[in-house]
Amino acid sequence: MDQPPEPAPIAEPTPPKHLSTPDLYVLSAATAVVTANAYYIHPIIAVVADDFGISHAMIGMVPAFNQIALALGILLLLPLGDWVSNRRLTSIFVAAQFVSVAVMAFAREYWLFVAGSTVLGFFTIAPYLLPTYVSKRVAPGDLGKATAIITTGIIAGILLARAGAGVMGQYLGWRSVYFVAAALMLAVSVALPLIMEKRDSRTVAAPGQSYAGLLLSIGPIIRQNPEILLSGTIQALGFGIFLSIWMGLGLHLTSPEMGYGVDVVGYLALFAIFNLFTTPRLGAWADRVGPRRARLVVASTQLFGVSLLFFFGGSLWLLMIPIVIMNVGGPLIDICNRMTFLNKAPEIRTRLMTVYIVMMFIGGGAASWAGTAAYDRAGWHGNAILALCMSVCLWVLSFLSVRGTKKDARA
Repeated sequence: MDQPPEPAPIAEPTPPKHLSTPDLYVLSAATAVVTANAYYIHPIIAVVADDFGISHAMIGMVPAFNQIALALGILLLLPLGDWVSNRRLTSIFVAAQFVSVAVMAFAREYWLFVAGSTVLGFFTIAPYLLPTYVSKRVAPGDLGKATAIITTGIIAGILLARAGAGVMGQYLGWRSVYFVAAALMLAVSVALPLIMEKRDSRTVAAPGQSYAGLLLSIGPIIRQNPEILLSGTIQALGFGIFLSIWMGLGLHLTSPEMGYGVDVVGYLALFAIFNLFTTPRLGAWADRVGPRRARLVVASTQLFGVSLLFFFGGSLWLLMIPIVIMNVGGPLIDICNRMTFLNKAPEIRTRLMTVYIVMMFIGGGAASWAGTAAYDRAGWHGNAILALCMSVCLWVLSFLSVRGTKKDARA
């Protein structure tokens, strides 16, 4: 009697291909371009307000609506990264950014400029989709380093946006900034799909899950990973400090009291170039000491730097000291925050990133408007006091996180 044929052996799934260091830097460069769009407004905010004939308080609508729209876009669109090909999503998002930036460049009415900036914010998803994409394609022990390289791209984008926009805005007019931005976005919209790999079927949400089910699943994921709320709150404060200060600097340095042009605001942003060298090394340091301890150390240093803003506001040269401290510390706080959840199961990382980024940009949007309003009401000192209050709250939460971790270890 013939024996039934033995079942064919099930092939072991091929491990995901790890990204090389050059791959990471290419993705970092693309991240720089797509990130920069939200930050061109910082040094040129005063000249844009003057061109449209609006108040300093009213111009705060541009970054505020951009950040709030980004939070909404993150909530509605980023979870799709656990369900749809990251490459396909990225292609759609960067194309929409290109159209939005072009609208801002040609806008002749303030409402159209605000609308373009708001839609731009809604589709600025790629910088926050890429870290989760990368986290699935690096060895666990290299997570801090890889996250730092991608974060370096974000830093470079912010740096080039603020420095480049300041110089171009001073000598070529503020619209030239957005014409160049549109050209860069067109290039990225062609390049990114060629760089990114197809979806790995083992790292996506369960097949058959609906879009509504995907969004509703965020609630249970938060309950299972409650620390994401703490990390998100810390980042909301950190990002809020960053935006409120740069909104204030753009108005303060170009005020009659200081008398500088918008190019000087851009030159001041060049101090962030140190981050291109320090951030990857500090990310590796956070791998060694742990994200929570590293975050507390950096939060303490940043609190010291922010406290100097109140006293050094009358001197461009003295302002460089706290700005350098904050430029180095801010990105590392972000890296440490991300490290607390990017080591979770791959299939939920994008949704955890969704919660984190939504909280970050709600804080950033509120602080953007609060920063311009504080300056409009109380000048530079009002802006500095707002940043100091947020920095104290950030330090307290970082301290409580470390203390809670020690208690859990003793239990």
